[in-house]
Amino acid sequence: MPDPKLIDLLIVDDDAEFRTSVVGRFVRRGYQVQQAGSGEEALTLAERRQFDVAVIDMMMPGLSGLELLDRLRTRHPDSEIIMLTGQGSVETAVQAMKMGAFDYLTKPFPLGELETLINKAYERRALRKENEQLQAVINRSRPQTVELIGESAPMHELRRLIERAGPTDKAILIQGESGTGKELVAKALHQHSLLADKPLVVINCAALPESLLESELFGHEKGAFTGAVAAKPGLFELADGATLFIDEIGELAGSLQAKLLRVLEDGSMRRVGSVKERRVHVRLLAATNRNMAQEVAAGRFREDLYYRINVMSLHLPTLRDRLADIPLLVTKFLGPDWTIEEDAMAALAKYQWPGNIRQLINAIDRAKILAEPSVIRVSDLAPEIIQQNAGVPRSNVQDAAEDVNLASIERAHIVEILAREHGNKARAARALGVNRRSLYRLLEKFNLH
Repeated sequence: MPDPKLIDLLIVDDDAEFRTSVVGRFVRRGYQVQQAGSGEEALTLAERRQFDVAVIDMMMPGLSGLELLDRLRTRHPDSEIIMLTGQGSVETAVQAMKMGAFDYLTKPFPLGELETLINKAYERRALRKENEQLQAVINRSRPQTVELIGESAPMHELRRLIERAGPTDKAILIQGESGTGKELVAKALHQHSLLADKPLVVINCAALPESLLESELFGHEKGAFTGAVAAKPGLFELADGATLFIDEIGELAGSLQAKLLRVLEDGSMRRVGSVKERRVHVRLLAATNRNMAQEVAAGRFREDLYYRINVMSLHLPTLRDRLADIPLLVTKFLGPDWTIEEDAMAALAKYQWPGNIRQLINAIDRAKILAEPSVIRVSDLAPEIIQQNAGVPRSNVQDAAEDVNLASIERAHIVEILAREHGNKARAARALGVNRRSLYRLLEKFNLH
């Protein structure tokens, strides 16, 4: 049986005494109930709020039950509708079923029977929505087994916290430097959750401007802005009953922080360009590379939102805090057809890795481009790794020759990453292990536009 608190219910009947009795029962049982004494009033309510199930009397003055059914099915096809009819109008009720009503009841009837029918209608709506979510999300993220590599003490503690925090439905804030694997941890939390069979919907706040980010999160109506040629559900709607992962939440603009706080407090949200309230139930995971306590103190992030998303916080270790895990990571990233010489592995294990795991992956990818045949040597490693381990200066001639060669390789690598990410600079910067400002400097340096 579904949780009554999750069901938005509309009762439409011109009989005030009967309507009051029905509304009172369902309010006492925890349902979210609105009522209307006419079809016209019901349409007004439906324009302001999305209902899961509507219970409509067939015979009403003015706009009849069938006319209201027809309009609701056109404007709100996601809502399930139950018709109430008298003894003499069963044929009309059959017609209502053909028009898309979920079912009908003939008056008088036990209110328990109506409740059973409402729950079944909601379950059908939830199943249909889940199918739509899966279709919408299937290209965004396919379920994969997440492997957190490492046997160091920080990694053992991180896995323990994930196992404890995953099964809750509370919001979790994942904090750590760029490149430490925050999205991977979010996927691990989702796999350990009670919603593991539902979608994990992902969005990165740093990848979109504020105007597009609002539409992406909350959806928009047709004509809400230039280019909005059709209505579009936002990611909160797609993640209803599932999990939403907001990466780089510290980049969220103040106006969007207010909207996010509201939907986390009571599940209420509105699409851009709409006055209609919609209700969603979403488990939130968020990540940031910023110090959020400092962001709050500086007034850049709302304190009430910070406490809402930070029911529990996971702090990811940097790679320099788990250097003992580097041999395992290198072996994993190299793949089965590659080997690495001992002094090269030692050099990687001593380097401090300011860009963390992402920088390590890029360093290995670079070494594989230079290496032959399928063996990584010290000479294949990036100069900053070699210099940190060598401890002795090289000749100016050697430096100059290598700089020219490395510049060509670096430029080719940047071009390759940009092409792979279809020109998206935010994703390209992450893949290269740098921030966007550094990427822009590299583009200027190599005259790439």
